[in-house]
Amino acid sequence: MTWQRPVPTIGDPTSARERAGDPAAWALPQDAAGLYAVIDARRDIRRFRPDPIPDEVLTRILTAAHHAPSVGHSQPWRFILVTEDATRERAEVMADRCRLRQAAGMDPESARRLLDLQLDGLREAPVGIVVACDRRTPPGGVLGRATFPDADLWSCATAIENLWLAARAEGLGLGWVTLFEPDELATMLHLPAGVETLGWLCVGWPDERPPEPGLQRAGWSRRAPLESVVLHERWPEEDLASPTDHRHAAPRGLAVPRIHAPSQRHVVAARDEADELLTPPQSLGVLDRVADRVSALGPGSTAPGTLVLVGADHPVHVHHISAYEQRVTGDIMAAAVIGEAMGAVAARTAGLVPVVVDAGVLVPVEGAIAVRPAGRRGDLVTDDALEPADVALLVDAGRALGAAGSGTVALGEVGVGNTTVASALAAGLLGLGPDEVVGLGAGSDAAMVDRKRAVVAGALARTGVTPRTDPLVALGCLGGPEFAVLTGVVLGAAQAGRAVILDGLAATLPGLVAVRLEPAVSQYLVAGQRSREQAHAAVLAELGLEPLLDLRIRSGEGVGACLAAGLLASVGTIRARTGRTAARP
Repeated sequence: MTWQRPVPTIGDPTSARERAGDPAAWALPQDAAGLYAVIDARRDIRRFRPDPIPDEVLTRILTAAHHAPSVGHSQPWRFILVTEDATRERAEVMADRCRLRQAAGMDPESARRLLDLQLDGLREAPVGIVVACDRRTPPGGVLGRATFPDADLWSCATAIENLWLAARAEGLGLGWVTLFEPDELATMLHLPAGVETLGWLCVGWPDERPPEPGLQRAGWSRRAPLESVVLHERWPEEDLASPTDHRHAAPRGLAVPRIHAPSQRHVVAARDEADELLTPPQSLGVLDRVADRVSALGPGSTAPGTLVLVGADHPVHVHHISAYEQRVTGDIMAAAVIGEAMGAVAARTAGLVPVVVDAGVLVPVEGAIAVRPAGRRGDLVTDDALEPADVALLVDAGRALGAAGSGTVALGEVGVGNTTVASALAAGLLGLGPDEVVGLGAGSDAAMVDRKRAVVAGALARTGVTPRTDPLVALGCLGGPEFAVLTGVVLGAAQAGRAVILDGLAATLPGLVAVRLEPAVSQYLVAGQRSREQAHAAVLAELGLEPLLDLRIRSGEGVGACLAAGLLASVGTIRARTGRTAARP
């Protein structure tokens, strides 16, 4: 049965089906020509008539400025209206001083040309507007400023542009004057600390009608052609130094496949399909966002597939960084083969087929798929974890495992001591220190944590791995066999169009390595959980992933990934069985 679509009484009443039927329906064709004409006719005005600006006109252009876009809807602009002669006269003296200082730093001919130009109308314009930015809110408290702290200043610049265009449409002229020492101007206007000016706007009826920009007309500069300022995809390579750290040689014999993210058409189609459900958009929160992304991979993308459980032991164990004996790795792997390990049980409960891989367990595991390194293995502190040839071998074998089958791929790992290995690899890939990546771990005490930190510090100092190091080189220096195999699983699964569900820290780092090798892989990743490992949150943040579960799980083996796989499959079933709606009549 098809249901009538719930239409909100506030907000956007349109449906995805309506928007898809006419993508350009939001256009304002009757206004577009006028808007472009105003933009083309905007000029920096320096000469003004003394006639006053009617209050209603001034209010309209200030309203336009106040309707400008602002990062995080912070609205940091403040408009200080100046009409008193005494204030404008002081400002004129300040601007003249700055003009002379600037001319003094130029060659004589340029200085003479500068002094011939009228660069302000501070005294002629009937109104001065000083635009100030209130920066007293900490960047972290404004959405969007934590990453770009100066976004508040950019927001104020958009307000100036709005005001400028509105003034031109009203027939007013505007000149933007920045011939001030900012601190001197702020002092004159009694601005508090944390409030900065973006200059002085001279506003009034123009006493000039320039057909082109003033500085262009004066021969000071020309407008650059559009094609000279439009770049495609990235900055030209010839202007860039290589960002790669070439201290180590990358593994040979491994060709990373070109992986394509789902097309824009598929991404939009998945969102459109979800919009037709008989429920408000994004009603399942993060589950809906993940389901939309996974659905873009194609039919059956949320269906359970396999748990690839990879185990290995590590020479770093000699540094007493684990509370457990190495034989535990083999015991868990043997139990996984017969379906009795927790990860294998969790997999079957979620409808996943366990695939158990021995990537270097001390005693080979009977019944497991053997993908073991052939060369020397190091303890991180005195030697690299893997030889380059083994990195290539293990990643390539993992690619075949990831590409086999259908449905989601959950990652799991087993390896006594591999939390220390994971901490070292995370530190190298993210540029973090030992204190930022090493936590207690299962069964650890304070003395063991100190030993783990010492191992990580020694490994970083010996290898010199940084975030700019080739990720396969980092994997060989600081990783281990299960990390290499799982990196290949991620690459193979993504190439086959399968979603990959990450688990704890050790089963998330392969996702990060794969993304560093091929960024499109990120669109195939799902964060199954956030574990208690100290570095895990930082790795997830680097990947831009929000976990489905946050249950403080300490178990490895892919248990968290399996629980998340079951949850994702449930969302797929819920969506498939929920009623569909029709477009509005």
